[in-house]
Amino acid sequence: MKILILCTGNSCRSQMAEGYLKHFLSLISSESKVEVYSAGIEAHGLNPNAVEVMKEDRIDISKNSSDNITKYKNIDFNYVITVCDNAAENCPVYPKDTVRIHWPFDDPAKATGSEDEIKLEFRRVRDKIKSAVRKWVDGL
Repeated sequence: MKILILCTGNSCRSQMAEGYLKHFLSLISSESKVEVYSAGIEAHGLNPNAVEVMKEDRIDISKNSSDNITKYKNIDFNYVITVCDNAAENCPVYPKDTVRIHWPFDDPAKATGSEDEIKLEFRRVRDKIKSAVRKWVDGL
Protein backbone atom coordinates (compact mmCIF):
# COMPACT_ATOMS: atom_id res chain seq x y z
CA MET A 1 0.00 0.00 0.00
CA LYS A 2 1.25 3.49 -0.90
CA ILE A 3 0.00 6.63 0.89
CA LEU A 4 0.66 10.25 -0.06
CA ILE A 5 -0.04 13.17 2.28
CA LEU A 6 -0.37 16.38 0.31
CA CYS A 7 -0.24 19.97 1.55
CA THR A 8 0.56 23.40 0.16
CA GLY A 9 4.26 23.64 1.03
CA ASN A 10 5.15 20.28 2.62
CA SER A 11 6.65 22.09 5.59
CA CYS A 12 4.30 21.47 8.56
CA ARG A 13 0.98 19.62 8.35
CA SER A 14 1.92 16.99 5.78
CA GLN A 15 5.25 16.42 7.52
CA MET A 16 3.55 15.87 10.88
CA ALA A 17 0.98 13.54 9.29
CA GLU A 18 3.76 11.56 7.60
CA GLY A 19 5.57 11.20 10.92
CA TYR A 20 2.46 9.96 12.72
CA LEU A 21 1.44 7.62 9.90
CA LYS A 22 4.84 5.96 9.89
CA HIS A 23 4.79 5.72 13.68
CA PHE A 24 1.29 4.26 14.08
CA LEU A 25 1.67 1.91 11.12
CA SER A 26 4.93 0.57 12.59
CA LEU A 27 3.04 -0.35 15.76
CA ILE A 28 0.65 -2.50 13.74
CA SER A 29 3.26 -4.38 11.74
CA SER A 30 7.02 -4.55 11.69
CA GLU A 31 6.89 -5.55 8.04
CA SER A 32 7.26 -2.70 5.56
CA LYS A 33 4.08 -3.28 3.57
CA VAL A 34 3.12 0.39 3.61
CA GLU A 35 5.03 3.24 2.01
CA VAL A 36 4.25 6.75 3.26
CA TYR A 37 5.21 9.89 1.34
CA SER A 38 4.47 13.57 1.81
CA ALA A 39 4.65 16.36 -0.71
CA GLY A 40 3.43 19.85 -1.43
CA ILE A 41 1.95 21.71 -4.33
CA GLU A 42 5.16 23.70 -3.71
CA ALA A 43 8.16 22.83 -1.50
CA HIS A 44 8.76 25.39 1.25
CA GLY A 45 11.32 23.51 3.32
CA LEU A 46 10.86 21.82 6.67
CA ASN A 47 9.48 24.17 9.34
CA PRO A 48 11.68 24.12 12.50
CA ASN A 49 8.62 24.55 14.75
CA ALA A 50 7.04 21.43 13.24
CA VAL A 51 10.25 19.49 13.89
CA GLU A 52 10.37 20.74 17.49
CA VAL A 53 6.76 19.96 18.45
CA MET A 54 6.99 16.52 16.88
CA LYS A 55 10.18 15.85 18.83
CA GLU A 56 8.22 16.72 22.00
CA ASP A 57 6.02 13.73 21.12
CA ARG A 58 9.09 11.54 20.37
CA ILE A 59 8.62 11.57 16.59
CA ASP A 60 11.72 12.67 14.67
CA ILE A 61 10.95 14.31 11.33
CA SER A 62 14.19 16.30 11.22
CA LYS A 63 15.60 14.25 8.35
CA ASN A 64 12.45 14.47 6.20
CA SER A 65 12.71 16.36 2.94
CA SER A 66 10.25 18.94 1.66
CA ASP A 67 9.22 17.66 -1.77
CA ASN A 68 7.15 18.95 -4.66
CA ILE A 69 4.32 16.68 -5.81
CA THR A 70 5.98 16.30 -9.23
CA LYS A 71 8.64 14.09 -7.60
CA TYR A 72 5.99 11.39 -7.12
CA LYS A 73 4.01 11.73 -10.34
CA ASN A 74 4.85 8.18 -11.47
CA ILE A 75 3.77 6.43 -8.27
CA ASP A 76 0.35 4.80 -8.12
CA PHE A 77 -0.98 5.70 -4.68
CA ASN A 78 -3.71 3.75 -2.94
CA TYR A 79 -4.54 6.78 -0.79
CA VAL A 80 -3.98 10.50 -1.24
CA ILE A 81 -4.68 12.46 1.92
CA THR A 82 -4.89 16.24 1.57
CA VAL A 83 -4.38 18.18 4.78
CA CYS A 84 -5.37 21.65 3.57
CA ASP A 85 -7.97 23.11 1.24
CA ASN A 86 -5.39 24.47 -1.21
CA ALA A 87 -3.95 20.99 -1.73
CA ALA A 88 -7.42 19.49 -2.10
CA GLU A 89 -8.33 22.06 -4.77
CA ASN A 90 -5.03 21.70 -6.64
CA CYS A 91 -4.44 17.98 -6.18
CA PRO A 92 -3.37 16.25 -9.37
CA VAL A 93 -5.74 13.74 -10.90
CA TYR A 94 -5.04 10.17 -9.85
CA PRO A 95 -6.49 6.91 -11.17
CA LYS A 96 -10.08 6.27 -10.15
CA ASP A 97 -9.07 3.50 -7.74
CA THR A 98 -7.00 5.97 -5.67
CA VAL A 99 -8.93 6.86 -2.54
CA ARG A 100 -8.85 10.58 -1.77
CA ILE A 101 -9.29 11.71 1.81
CA HIS A 102 -9.45 15.33 2.97
CA TRP A 103 -8.46 16.46 6.45
CA PRO A 104 -8.50 20.29 6.51
CA PHE A 105 -6.13 21.45 9.25
CA ASP A 106 -5.28 25.06 10.09
CA ASP A 107 -1.82 26.17 8.96
CA PRO A 108 0.30 26.65 12.08
CA ALA A 109 2.93 28.47 10.02
CA LYS A 110 0.46 31.36 9.76
CA ALA A 111 0.25 31.71 13.55
CA THR A 112 1.09 35.12 14.97
CA GLY A 113 1.95 36.36 18.43
CA SER A 114 4.72 35.56 20.83
CA GLU A 115 7.00 32.58 20.36
CA ASP A 116 5.02 30.74 23.05
CA GLU A 117 1.70 31.50 21.33
CA ILE A 118 3.06 30.26 18.00
CA LYS A 119 4.33 27.03 19.62
CA LEU A 120 0.90 26.53 21.21
CA GLU A 121 -0.69 26.72 17.76
CA PHE A 122 1.79 24.20 16.38
CA ARG A 123 1.00 21.86 19.28
CA ARG A 124 -2.76 22.31 18.78
CA VAL A 125 -2.53 21.42 15.08
CA ARG A 126 -0.09 18.58 15.83
CA ASP A 127 -2.56 17.06 18.30
CA LYS A 128 -5.43 17.29 15.79
CA ILE A 129 -3.29 15.60 13.13
CA LYS A 130 -2.23 12.89 15.59
CA SER A 131 -5.85 12.19 16.48
CA ALA A 132 -6.99 12.01 12.83
CA VAL A 133 -4.10 9.73 11.84
CA ARG A 134 -4.57 7.42 14.82
CA LYS A 135 -8.31 7.10 14.12
CA TRP A 136 -7.69 6.37 10.43
CA VAL A 137 -4.95 3.80 11.06
CA ASP A 138 -7.13 2.08 13.68
CA GLY A 139 -9.80 1.73 10.98
CA LEU A 140 -7.52 0.06 8.44
